[in-house]
Amino acid sequence: MGMNFIRKLPIPQEIKKEYPLSVAFETLKQQRDEEMAKIFTGELDKLLLIIGPCSADREDAVMEYIHRLAKIQKEVKEKIFIIPRIYTNKPRTTGTGYKGMVHQPDPTKAEDMLKGLISIRKLHRRAIEETGFTCADEMLYPENYRYLSDLLSYVAVGARSVENQQHRLTASGMDIPAGMKNPTSGDLSVMFNSIYAAQSQHTFLYRGWEVHTSGNPLAHAILRGFVNKHGESQPNYHYEDLLLTHRYYTEKNLVNPAVIVDTNHCNSNKCYLEQPRIVNEVLHSCRHNQDIQHMIKGFMIESYLEDGAQKIGEGVFGKSITDPCLGWDKTEELILRIADQI
Repeated sequence: MGMNFIRKLPIPQEIKKEYPLSVAFETLKQQRDEEMAKIFTGELDKLLLIIGPCSADREDAVMEYIHRLAKIQKEVKEKIFIIPRIYTNKPRTTGTGYKGMVHQPDPTKAEDMLKGLISIRKLHRRAIEETGFTCADEMLYPENYRYLSDLLSYVAVGARSVENQQHRLTASGMDIPAGMKNPTSGDLSVMFNSIYAAQSQHTFLYRGWEVHTSGNPLAHAILRGFVNKHGESQPNYHYEDLLLTHRYYTEKNLVNPAVIVDTNHCNSNKCYLEQPRIVNEVLHSCRHNQDIQHMIKGFMIESYLEDGAQKIGEGVFGKSITDPCLGWDKTEELILRIADQI
């Protein structure tokens, strides 16, 4: 019963000081952030791909994957802006199972939050220093954002977190795009309330401080499908779903209407091989409706070195230990096909 307080963890400023980002890479991050902002505001006509493993599980495999992404980014740079997924916080439906590197830097060993905080900062820093990529992460714990705030270029708020006030208000203080997923119920009004909150100014309690935020104009929608009352997965990426989402944006009068389509989760019924087909359908919808074309900014794709998923301890290099992912060959083919269609 009760809580056992194990140890007081270093504050973000202390971790950042111990594992700093050089000025040169701070400048690179700023340049990437500016380019991405132009995509969300419509000033730049490129498609975003937020792509990578369901969860980052081991540094060597993640870095091998990101190095491969860096090579293909050069081929498609005129049309596609790639943001690697380094998801170090993993939400769990029942609260059990692997919760990400922030909990377990090594999935086969016991939880260690201090090692976890250090490992996720080192991994994100290594990504930008070796490949030039600033990456995306999921904001499972709002208080952890500051440990990576100088490294991240994109943050996603998950389906189980999007109704939480602290997530919404924290997103309002970010100067990078914050994607708000529709909740597992599929109620788009919940997602749009979150976007409205994230785009607004707030004063609230954060990490023991009274803080004020100016609002995040780059807060936007992520469509990830939903679960109906029978527990069945239902998609929300079809043409009619996109029209409805556009109508919500119009009625709410939000700035920078933008949608990222999550091609896995309930949209694919966790059938990861369906992701290329879903991308193609959304691009087809874009070609048939100008409002949809302007609103769709990109895709969120789960991809790794090897197809599918494995159990912890099986030891297949670059194969997901959470949700199944597209392997590299299919990933490379998909990225090139997207570039050919836009």
